[in-house]
Amino acid sequence: MCPDGSRAGDCLLRSCIVPSPRDFEEVHLRIERRSVLVVIVLGAGLASAALLPAMRRPAGATSSGALLAPPFQQSAAALADTSFGRLIARISEPGGWFDTDNLISNESSYLHIMGRLRALGIRGGAYIGVGPDQNFSYIAQIRPSLAFILDIRRDNLLEHLLFKALLELAPTRIGYLSLLFGRSPPDDAARFRDATVDVLVTTIDRATKQQRLFDAAADRVAAAAAGFGVALTQDDLDTIRRFHGEFFAAGPDLRFTSFGRAPRPYYPTFRQLLLERDRDGRQANWLASEASYAFLRTMQLENRIVPVVGNFAGPHALHEIGRVLRERNERVTVLYASNVEFYLMQDRIFDRFADNVAALPFDRNAVIIRSVFGSVFGHPQSVPGYASTQLLQFMAAFVERHREGAYPTYGDLVYLDYIR
Repeated sequence: MCPDGSRAGDCLLRSCIVPSPRDFEEVHLRIERRSVLVVIVLGAGLASAALLPAMRRPAGATSSGALLAPPFQQSAAALADTSFGRLIARISEPGGWFDTDNLISNESSYLHIMGRLRALGIRGGAYIGVGPDQNFSYIAQIRPSLAFILDIRRDNLLEHLLFKALLELAPTRIGYLSLLFGRSPPDDAARFRDATVDVLVTTIDRATKQQRLFDAAADRVAAAAAGFGVALTQDDLDTIRRFHGEFFAAGPDLRFTSFGRAPRPYYPTFRQLLLERDRDGRQANWLASEASYAFLRTMQLENRIVPVVGNFAGPHALHEIGRVLRERNERVTVLYASNVEFYLMQDRIFDRFADNVAALPFDRNAVIIRSVFGSVFGHPQSVPGYASTQLLQFMAAFVERHREGAYPTYGDLVYLDYIR
């Protein structure tokens, strides 16, 4: 996440957005929500039918720029809004600060491990990640039943509530991008169902950016977020609107930014991340296909992507995720750590993280995805032209080697054992 290796204070993580205009009211994407906010700690009966009352069911309708949403079928793994908010409260730790907004990733190599994930047959189970929407591409690939996005910054949770609102309000990819960037949607949206992501980006580039669309979108997002069952202050809602405003202002040219440090020229734009390919030449971003988008949208409608606040090396969050997974008889298949371990080692708390990982219930073929920045650590898996390198390691091997004392340095961690 921070390729120059710099850090700020004692922070540990560096780890994205939403809306939908009144101009799109014809979409009639009505969402049923409970009006009572409950923020008590969730008991052990999380998965019982008693905690799964009526879910939101969008009633899709066609009109200017919106495709008809397919019938929504609630899965057995779905969580009610009140359970979603209580689960966040149950797992979260006190938040921290980091010197970035992290509205988008700075890992241009984020898709390079997709082919290996396919070859290993890693599917289902539970996913744990960090940061903004690069997680969605991994989720779309492995199709987990439940996903947790853990970040030390509460702002990251708010970004994911933005994403959640957008996905629930927009039944299609072109609708999502139109809402995200405050653009007028195309009149013939049906023809974009099978469009490549290149076509979608070109269409957004050519669309008109309008302040009134953004304002209407931001209002609808705030209303949606208020119904998620999460306790939000006015400052939280203002932050959500500010984040969305960054996407509106910069469009697809938005870049990762840090506070107090100049942007690095190798930071990818949002456009570049959308158009990126895996090592097999496939466009594997989650917005590259309507099927992937539909899967992510269903996950959000069913509250199965849960953003929480916490430290990877903290005393509570990862342990509590493990408890939740045991209650639901789930095992971790993927842990996306980005380059968090680099900062954990700097702060001399890496061993706590490793112990937290060892305590998780994980599948025997579960993997850790990590990102290494080549400008600091060259690596045999690096690809020319990319400042970052994605690596895979079996989680069981990580736990075993850590117990053997094999990771005294970050270099040992990223060079000693990785899946070729």
